[in-house]
Amino acid sequence: MSAALLFSFVFGYFILLLVVAWYTSKGSNNDSFFIGNRSSNWMLVAFGMIGTSLSGVTFVSVPGAVAKESFAYFQITIGYLIGYFVIAFVLLPLYYRLNLTSIYNYLSGRLGFNSYKTGASFFILSRTLGATARLYLVVKILQDALPSNISIPFWVTTLVILAMILLYTYEGGVKTIVWTDTLQTTFMLAGLIICVVYLLSQMHLSFADSITAMNEKGYSKIFFTDPAGKFFFLKQILAGAFITITMTGMDQEMMQKNISVKTLKGAQKNVITLGFILMGVLLLFLFLGGVLYLYASQQGIDVTGDKIFPAIALNHMPQIVSVIFIIALISALFPSADGAITALTSSFCIDIIGMQRNREMADAAKKKLRRRVHLGFAFIFLLLVMVYKWVNEPSMIGVILKVAAYTYGPLLGLFTFGILTKRIVNDKLAPYVCVAAPVICFFIDKYQKQLFGSFEVGLELLVINGLLTFAGLMLISGNGKQQAAMAE
Repeated sequence: MSAALLFSFVFGYFILLLVVAWYTSKGSNNDSFFIGNRSSNWMLVAFGMIGTSLSGVTFVSVPGAVAKESFAYFQITIGYLIGYFVIAFVLLPLYYRLNLTSIYNYLSGRLGFNSYKTGASFFILSRTLGATARLYLVVKILQDALPSNISIPFWVTTLVILAMILLYTYEGGVKTIVWTDTLQTTFMLAGLIICVVYLLSQMHLSFADSITAMNEKGYSKIFFTDPAGKFFFLKQILAGAFITITMTGMDQEMMQKNISVKTLKGAQKNVITLGFILMGVLLLFLFLGGVLYLYASQQGIDVTGDKIFPAIALNHMPQIVSVIFIIALISALFPSADGAITALTSSFCIDIIGMQRNREMADAAKKKLRRRVHLGFAFIFLLLVMVYKWVNEPSMIGVILKVAAYTYGPLLGLFTFGILTKRIVNDKLAPYVCVAAPVICFFIDKYQKQLFGSFEVGLELLVINGLLTFAGLMLISGNGKQQAAMAE
């Protein structure tokens, strides 16, 4: 691929983002950065959140997994939709009733200060590890896309991308991201459709012909009925529902955009619309995976997993389609990375250092502190991406889901306990419960063959983690009189 062509398109795309950021960040303040002044259009938020929900990992890993897993991922997608309904009609009414800027403030009022800090800390840990894993994968692909005569260190590529993200999120925050995510989702979906159409045309296959060919290869199987298997449909649907409830409904990054919508009704329409659109988009990604493997088989290309889409797009397509792939990939990367850094900044400022509660600090000082935190998280992202490069894990989507199972489980337990019970928890002990649950899950995962035999524990580890946290909170809680006695 021509270096001049690649850099010119990427540079032009970034300039477009900066123009949008400049226009949307006019007159911005801390409220703009944290919750977009609660004036975001629900349709824009819904469309833009497609990009945030998918990320660059979905862009390459979901199609890449089709050879081994067929369309099993669609079972999880069905669960996603169930999860979005729970968010819309259980969690969002709670957040709007309490007029929250950080959703973890709910834990403070319901369970106590230590529970609140613990929940926010688990979010920061989870989102930092997950977002940097997504960033690493895309940077690696971009690095591989560079012409062989151009030698740029991996850390420099990462630094440049982070600098780009900082430039357009530094002032406007959520107010800007709502618009840039919409733009980036458009480019991502356009790139996806163009690649599918090109590959089908090269193989001279219609849509129906490609489905028939996938069926013959065993790529298009959706439902798996072996109860002991990793992909058993009930396990996958249940896991998908809880992944959405936790990774969206109990995640400050995702909810930060939802609660920026002016009304509860608008936010609910946003979430339900997102759920249905996401099902269609993920089905298209799975279809792309089948098409990629059909094309690879036809052309004798021996590549599988995360590498197949980049390998075909960069080495077996015309330059213009390769550039479209790169732009689409960057468009998938930016919504997950920019939103993560912004949400982490918000959560750290509000939940950890209590900036909003500090009445003595001037607005100018708060803004200066918020900028420093924003830069600090960008630096942490750079360090962790380099750690992932050193580890060199072959499938990043597996890493991300495993991180989510360990770190979102305590959040699931905390919120569920607060919503479903009226018991008063011994707040001082809550952090110990939330740390113990994922530690127990680690040993369950490590020794599952000895514990369960042929039964495989997969994504439901998140549910187990949440149940352990819930059970632990029950043990350290009581009604008002019992809790007073425990405290004494």
